[in-house]
Amino acid sequence: MTDTYIPFHQPSIGEEEMEAVKQVLASQWLTTGPVTHEFEAEFASYIGCKHAIAVNSATAALQLAMDAMGLARGDEVLLPTYTFTATAEVVTYFGAVPVLVDSTPGGFNIDPADAARRITNRTRAIVPVHIAGEPCDLEAIHALARAHDLHVIEDAAHSLPAAHRGQRIGAISELTAFSFYATKTITTGEGGMLTTNNDDYARRARMMRLHGISGDAWKRYSKHGSWFYEVQEAGYKLNLTDLQSALGRAQLKKADEFCRRRRAIAERYLEAFSELEELQCPPGVEQRGDEHSWHLFILRIRPGLLALERGEFISQLGQLGIGTSVHFIPLHLHPFYKRTYGYRPEDFPHAEDAFSRCISLPIFPDMSDSDVRRVIRAVEHVVTQNRKVALPAAS
Repeated sequence: MTDTYIPFHQPSIGEEEMEAVKQVLASQWLTTGPVTHEFEAEFASYIGCKHAIAVNSATAALQLAMDAMGLARGDEVLLPTYTFTATAEVVTYFGAVPVLVDSTPGGFNIDPADAARRITNRTRAIVPVHIAGEPCDLEAIHALARAHDLHVIEDAAHSLPAAHRGQRIGAISELTAFSFYATKTITTGEGGMLTTNNDDYARRARMMRLHGISGDAWKRYSKHGSWFYEVQEAGYKLNLTDLQSALGRAQLKKADEFCRRRRAIAERYLEAFSELEELQCPPGVEQRGDEHSWHLFILRIRPGLLALERGEFISQLGQLGIGTSVHFIPLHLHPFYKRTYGYRPEDFPHAEDAFSRCISLPIFPDMSDSDVRRVIRAVEHVVTQNRKVALPAAS
């Protein structure tokens, strides 16, 4: 066991973030206000979309997206089983049904062909999730949506600042949800953003995120506001505070720098681990002209080549001082989805195969070159020590 532990993730927080938060504290306006509106404008400009609506989580952004498209009880929404539960749980808020879809063969993202097989006359939307920051096959997904009159809501929790064929994720589909959770590519601690080019969607999302009150309800306690307000709908409480937005603005200025460092680490990993036949590297995106955000680096163990399973691999890395995680336990394996919708383990073979072999390695901007070398050496050590030795053939 080494004395120095490399965590799975560590946020990159500097003096700029500290100063931005101090300025908000000094202003004494702490909740949603002018700093949040500045963050929204800057984020929309960065993405290249018309509207950005700041909220308290990516889950909230997905909830507002489904509200904006008019999801109703009994509707069905296609989404990958290989995702975090937030993607699916928001569907249930509306009394609708999350219809799980398998991963692409050999990959993590939603399989458009399997999605097509699961469409019924009640299907209203499809939610592609860009796992680890690898853009989904949006051409195939949008073609499927056009053919069946479906809404497309992208779950981009992992994919800032990924791009698909030269266009930033967040400026392509009707609605896109981003996450600023503590482990994400930029962070506000907790937080998220909904992006859209649709004026009506944006207007409703802004109203519904703050109790369904019309207009700039947040201004009613400022000198430019009015005590009078009207509740237009039974809305939600999903707004982002100026304290969080100050952190987000400082982080957004560093997003490209953060991404360059993540990509440099990913390149080192790809170069090292592609030499080991016992390991399978994440899918590439360059052949499609896409740009990966490398929120995660998900390594997979090839079956039958090592004398240990994934859990023991993780344990041995931990003993060497390397933090890891697993992304994700597919939804169909969880009690709620099995009990409520009758899903069985064998229903999604590609997703289950990927899950059974995957390990997420540390990849964050503050990793030093020596940290990266230590991770590589640790993985190589575990592989070398547990490599199966072929026995000579019997005479």
